[in-house]
This record gives sequence, structure tokens and C-alpha cells, in this order.
Amino acid sequence: MATELARTGAEVHVWAPGAAGVAQEEGVTVHREPGLFTPTGLVKLTRGLDACPGPRRLLLQYVPHAFGLKAMNVPFCAWFAARRHEERWVFFHEVVYPWSPRAPLRHQVLAGTTRVMLRLVAGVADRAFVSIPTWAEHLPASLRARAEWRPVPSNLPTQVPSTAVARVREELGEGPLLGHFGTYGHATAGLLERALVPLLRADATRRVLLLGRGSHAWREGLARRSPELAGQLLSRDSLEPGALAAHLRACELLLQPYIDGVSARRGSTMASLALGRPLVTNTGHLTEPLWRTLGAVALAEGPDPVALSRAAERLLSHPEERAALGARAAEVYRERFSLERTVESLLRPAPCEERNPS
Repeated sequence: MATELARTGAEVHVWAPGAAGVAQEEGVTVHREPGLFTPTGLVKLTRGLDACPGPRRLLLQYVPHAFGLKAMNVPFCAWFAARRHEERWVFFHEVVYPWSPRAPLRHQVLAGTTRVMLRLVAGVADRAFVSIPTWAEHLPASLRARAEWRPVPSNLPTQVPSTAVARVREELGEGPLLGHFGTYGHATAGLLERALVPLLRADATRRVLLLGRGSHAWREGLARRSPELAGQLLSRDSLEPGALAAHLRACELLLQPYIDGVSARRGSTMASLALGRPLVTNTGHLTEPLWRTLGAVALAEGPDPVALSRAAERLLSHPEERAALGARAAEVYRERFSLERTVESLLRPAPCEERNPS
């Protein structure tokens, strides 16, 4: 996003945690500072911001867990709220930790603290973007009505050389290749296993390529639980972005179940669509209504492993339908979800500004 904004002629500075230093990266000035969100780091951040020529617009990529202090960094949010002399925009990728009266006390404290953080940040936001419409329900009423939905674009390359895809397919061998891209968290991994195992058992020539952090460990665990499938399981744990995109592109069908449902904040879904891959996924309580009408994915109702397996089986058995779904996925991504659409929305005047140019 920073690079694309710089290409429009904007002067873009990015502050992020990391080894101390300043570098120019594709037209963007990147400031890295260890402990950026600690009190000491905030002093340095303040000095760095104040040294930049004004007027300044701060765009905060808001994810509570990204700010340290076990997702309870109230001082950082108070610091952001105090930056009154700058225009403050917030992109809410996540908002609060879910609250439940039956949860352990530490989770209730976390839920309450993230709500305090949200009030501090949202209360001063001049403009707000949400990765899914549901997040707007947590915002103060004064901000909720003007929060803008902006899906998260893929953070992988959207174009892959055909030679790179051919090399991957040659390396992986013959046979229908399913794929999954994720981090194999407990809830999603269980759903994935229940949907995937029947597909592999139905045809011994099928294989699955597991991509993303934790894929090796999950493959080994699945091989222990279902040893007859061990020869059909492949994994690549930590690939650089270009190689990861090539491996996704090599898959004939991607299976991406989510306990809370597919949504426009899912980077794995966006990467699949951007690369024109036919995708089987499911609805859930965070799924936006548009997914039922886009025709960009094969959609199972709810996190139902049987429905997911059936949808995948149909596409595996109908190559023309599978190819058409992949083509539609790429088209929808370009029209609705691409990085270019994100930058356009950032540069476009806010709805309230359009109504009242003064």
C-alpha cells in the first residue's frame, strides 16, 4: 500500500518495529525502531514524526495484538489520541477481543482493555476504514455511520511467470493437486482435516499441498492419524512471496475452510482470488452478503466439512466448471479487491467531504 501511494506522488513514511535504521524502499522512507510501541519507542516516534514536513496525515493499521503488551497497549492508543495537530486515519483490520461471561478472567480483562483502546483510537479518527463491515458495529456511533468498508488486498504477487509454475508442477509430480494456505490453528485445522480426508481417500492419485507456517508439523500429525494418506501429503512451510504464489498457482483447487466464514479480511482467500485459483470455502458469522452473489468461490453453508467435501468433489469432477470459477475469481479480485482499488479509496475524498466540500 505504501509503495502504491508513493507512485501517485505522495511522500510516504512508514514506521515499524525492527532493527534501528532508516531506508528507502521503492520510493518509501521506512523507519525501523526496536520497541516502537513502548514508552521509549514512542518518544523516538514522536521526534521522527515531528521532523517530517507538514501537513501530516497518520494512517494507523490497527490490530491490537500488533502493538505489544499482550494486546493491551493503552499507552500507545493514548499517544495516538493526543496527536491532535495531525489528520488521523485508522484502518481497522481487527477491533476487539471477543467477550464472554464464561471466559477466564484474563480473557475478560483483555476484552475490556481492547474496548478501552478502541474508544481512544476511534474517538479521534478523522476517517475510518474497516476490513469487514461487522467491525463497524463496534465503533462509536459518531464514527460508525461514516466508516468505509475496504477489503484487504492480497500481499502476494498477483502475477506469476508460467515457467515458475511449470517448475513447481514438475517438482511435485503427477496427479490432481489440491491446496490449502493457512497457519493451521486448532479450530480451522480440525475443519480442514474433516473436509480433506474424504477427498484424498476417494482417489489415491490426489495429493494435497499444504502451504504456510505450521504446514510441516500439521502434515506430520495428519500422517500419524491417517497413515494410509501419508504419500498424498505435501507441505512447504516458509516460502518467500514469489515462490508461495507459484505454488498456489500450481494447485488445481484450493480448499479454504474458516470457522467464522470467508470474509474480505482473509489474506489466504485474497491471494487465491488474485491468482485466479478455483476456491472452495464456507459462510460464517463474519461472511459479508456479497459472497453469495459474486460467483467467485464455491460456497458451502456454514463450517460443514461434508458440504465442503461435496463442493470440492464436484469441481474436481468438472474441469470446465473449475476453470470458469478460477477465471471469475481473478475478474472479481481485479474489480473489487485489488491493491489499486484500495489506493483509489484512500485518495478519494471521504463521503462526508464529498457532501460538504468546505
